[in-house]
Amino acid sequence: MTPKTEQLFGDVLERLLAMLPEPAERFDWTRPAYRWVRRRVLGTDVGALEAVEHFASVELDSLLHIERQKKLIVQNTEAFVRHLPANNVLLTGARGTGKSSLIRGCLTRYYGEGLRLIEVAKEDLCDLFEIVRAVRGRSERFIVFCDDLSFELAEGGYKALKAALDGSVAAGGDNIVVYATSNRRHLMPEPATDNLGARLDEDGELHPGEVLEEKLSLAERFGLWLSFYPFTQEQYLAVVDEAMAFLGVPGARRGDEALRLEALQFAIERGGRSGRVATQFARMVAARDTLGRLAGQGGGQDAP
Repeated sequence: MTPKTEQLFGDVLERLLAMLPEPAERFDWTRPAYRWVRRRVLGTDVGALEAVEHFASVELDSLLHIERQKKLIVQNTEAFVRHLPANNVLLTGARGTGKSSLIRGCLTRYYGEGLRLIEVAKEDLCDLFEIVRAVRGRSERFIVFCDDLSFELAEGGYKALKAALDGSVAAGGDNIVVYATSNRRHLMPEPATDNLGARLDEDGELHPGEVLEEKLSLAERFGLWLSFYPFTQEQYLAVVDEAMAFLGVPGARRGDEALRLEALQFAIERGGRSGRVATQFARMVAARDTLGRLAGQGGGQDAP
């Protein structure tokens, strides 16, 4: 083999190795969060864990008006971290009310005690058992996190998750729980026709039809359900004030009645009051005020 051929062979081998998953003995388990990523390698889909470079931490105390949900998920997470019995958790309800932030807040609080998070996309849930194998024997405790989860009945990920929650994941290792968020309480579309197969027995008890029963069976495998609701007007304004204070907007400015009305109008334009909308409004105000001050000092363009 000529030196040129050896160099070419070495370059090809190096590129192939770069595409393959990191060997377990060299993998960095000190990161707080990971993603399960699938790549095409030599015509085959290969899944592997990939560390999240910059994890967006959340302090639980900064999450307002979800005290009951916060208490229950923190208790469950602490039990899991301490090797006590813990449930898989389903967080459902209004968008932007803190479901994902609450999970990230748990990771922020318990990362120092060995908690880690693995984010898995819905379409990759068929790989759950590969993920179990990847973390088997590790001393860390892993939350498998599925965000904004919903299924059609025939999807493969639905059956994989159902089987995993039925105990198969636990059989692979007790260092994993599943936390999922969804805008659908039962994770599936629920047309009115689903109720056509329902019936009453001789005692007057309602029994769902087979289609509805199948849809309920996945959600029921989560031991802890947490429901989230749209904020009231006062709750929304309180979160706006908290977010503006965090971003450095002065108290006198935050108490301005015109600004409160603008915050309410901002929520109406976005279809509802939530923590996400409140934070977005606070960012807009903080940026606008800063640009205004810079313009007044001759250090920037006019604020919008």
